[in-house]
Amino acid sequence: MCKYNGQFTIFLKITTIFVSLRLPLSIKRSNFKSMRNNKKNIAVLMGGYSSEVNISINSGMVVCEALDKSKYNVYPVHILKEGWFFVSETATKTPIDKGDFSIKTTDGTLIPDAVFNTVHGTPGEDGYLAAYFELLGIPQTSTGFYAAALSFNKRDCLSVLKNFGVKCANSYLHNQGEPIDVTAVITKVGLPCFVKPNRAGSSYGVSKVNTMEDFAPALAHAFKEDKEIIIETALVGTEVSVGTYAHLGNVKAFNPTEIVSENDFFDYEAKYEGKSQEITPARISEEETLLVQDEAKRIYTLLNMRGICRSDFIIQDGVPHFIEINTTPGLSTESIIPKQVKDAGMNLTDFFGELIEVVLK
Repeated sequence: MCKYNGQFTIFLKITTIFVSLRLPLSIKRSNFKSMRNNKKNIAVLMGGYSSEVNISINSGMVVCEALDKSKYNVYPVHILKEGWFFVSETATKTPIDKGDFSIKTTDGTLIPDAVFNTVHGTPGEDGYLAAYFELLGIPQTSTGFYAAALSFNKRDCLSVLKNFGVKCANSYLHNQGEPIDVTAVITKVGLPCFVKPNRAGSSYGVSKVNTMEDFAPALAHAFKEDKEIIIETALVGTEVSVGTYAHLGNVKAFNPTEIVSENDFFDYEAKYEGKSQEITPARISEEETLLVQDEAKRIYTLLNMRGICRSDFIIQDGVPHFIEINTTPGLSTESIIPKQVKDAGMNLTDFFGELIEVVLK
């Protein structure tokens, strides 16, 4: 049986916090409507507590700019270690009341009708915010707390999916402070291999190990992001990424994006500093396209996902091998999902609006 390293307790922990604050577990949402109009009030969350904070803010600002202002009052909210703040058009920061997530504006105090979550890493992608908003009864666009917690933990997610026949790379798990037999690891996963933090995103802390001498610095690099790491066989094939989302009760998959990195792998520099080509649709056969789309939709369903997710694969010998799934994928101008939305003949205004309308219903 898989051990989920405390992720199962997220809902219980947040419940305990509410009890300690003597707040009811089900807080009635305000009937406040903006004095300016009767449009829906949408809080767009961005930031986070991880190394991905600035990437998330870029994503959040793209969402804020794209949302249809004739339908929504948009409130940018920065979720930061130093506090949670509504950031006005004049860049004034007003603290959020965490007791009920109320926002003070020049028109009064409001509780959003819905939340658009673009927080990468913790606490937006690991289930904490999802659990918090579930307790408050405020709908939010990303997946539920349990699915988020499970998928954010790579080792647990892989363990679950392998039981359903999902193809993955060979892997070895290691915790900081425990002894490690490098020879035994290499015997299992081979060279080259990848060393990556178990719970991190945007390729932070990831190294490709080509020789035994590369191993120790790769471990140190990964441990800067997480005390748990995963070591995986370096698959050989075409790397693709597939966006999936629920539409009218059905799971839909965008055309895959092919990743061609100028570097040794799709690292942070390749992702965000122009050191890669992201080709949509991917230059793969129609059969491979259907295979990887079907596998992405199957994984979305198996993990009980909601909202927009992005699954990464290596197609090795014609077979998609799952790498990871992102439940709050990047939405900045450099990110894959916006490019796939455009390829599908859609625009971000309509697509983001659809994600909001799903949770409002």
